[in-house]
Amino acid sequence: MRRAVLILPVVLGAGLLFWLWGFGGMDRVAAWAAEGQRDAQNAMAMTLRRLRGGDAAAWGGLLGLCFAYGFFHAAGPGHGKILIGGYGLGRRVPVGRLVGLAMASSLAQALSAVVLVYAGVFAFAWGRERMVGIAEDMLQPLSYAAIALVGLWLVGRGARRFWRAVRGHVPHGNADECGCGHRHGPTAEEAREVRSLRDAAVLVASVGIRPCSGAVILLILGHLMGIDLAGIAGALVMALGTASVTMAVAVLAVSMREGALGQVMSGPGVARWAAVIEVMAGGMIAVVAVQLVLITL
Repeated sequence: MRRAVLILPVVLGAGLLFWLWGFGGMDRVAAWAAEGQRDAQNAMAMTLRRLRGGDAAAWGGLLGLCFAYGFFHAAGPGHGKILIGGYGLGRRVPVGRLVGLAMASSLAQALSAVVLVYAGVFAFAWGRERMVGIAEDMLQPLSYAAIALVGLWLVGRGARRFWRAVRGHVPHGNADECGCGHRHGPTAEEAREVRSLRDAAVLVASVGIRPCSGAVILLILGHLMGIDLAGIAGALVMALGTASVTMAVAVLAVSMREGALGQVMSGPGVARWAAVIEVMAGGMIAVVAVQLVLITL
C-alpha cells in the first residue's frame, strides 16, 4: 500500500508531462490560457470604467477577474512553473517551504510591476508602450537568462554531489570535532539554513525580475483613470491567481521526487539517485529557459 502511494505521484506527473510534450497538450493549454487572458483583460477594462464611475459593487468583479487573469497567465507557457517545479524535483525541499517560495515569487512579480509603473510615471514620464516594452523586451529575457543560470547551478551542484556519493565521501556534520570546546565553523544545520535562504533569494529574484505585462497594463489604466488603489489591489490579486498554479506545481514536484526516491533502497543509492535527479532537473530548467531567451530575442 505504501509503495503504491509513493509511486502514484510519479505516474501521474510522468503522464502529464508526456501528454503536454508528446501529444500536443502544451499547444492546447497555451491556446486556452491565451483566450482566457484576453477575455479577462477585456472584462477588467470595463470593470475599471465602472469603478471610475463610482460603482463600488464593481470591486468584487475586478478582483475576481484579476485572479482569473493570473490563473490563466500561469497556466500558459511560463518560467515561474518551470523554475519552481524543477527546483522541487532537483532539491529536497519541504513542500510548505516550496509553496511559500511559489507565493513569494508571484508577489515579487506584482511588486516589480508596481515599481516599474510608478517609477516610469513619476520619475521618467514613460508612456504605456515604453513600460510594457521594458517589461517584455528587456526584463523578460533577463529573467529567463537568470533562470537558465539557476538551472546550470543545479546541474553543477548535483554533479558534485554525485561525485561525492560515488567516492563514498560523507561531509562531517559536527563543527566541534577536536574536543576543545570551541567551534571552528558552522554546524551542518546552520550551513543548510544559509543555503536555503540563499536559494530562496535566488529563486524569488529570478522570477520576480520580470513583471507581469497584464499587471503593468492594469496599473497604468488604474493610474490614468485616477483609481490607483484599484490597480495596485488588482495586481496583487493577479499574483495570487498566478500563485494558485505555481503552488500546485510545487506540491506535484515534491510528491514526484519523494515518490521516486521512495522506490530506492536506503544507503548510497539514495544519494546517487538524488544527485542524478538534481542534474536532470537543472538541465531541464536550463534548456527550457535558454529556449525562451531565444524566442524573445
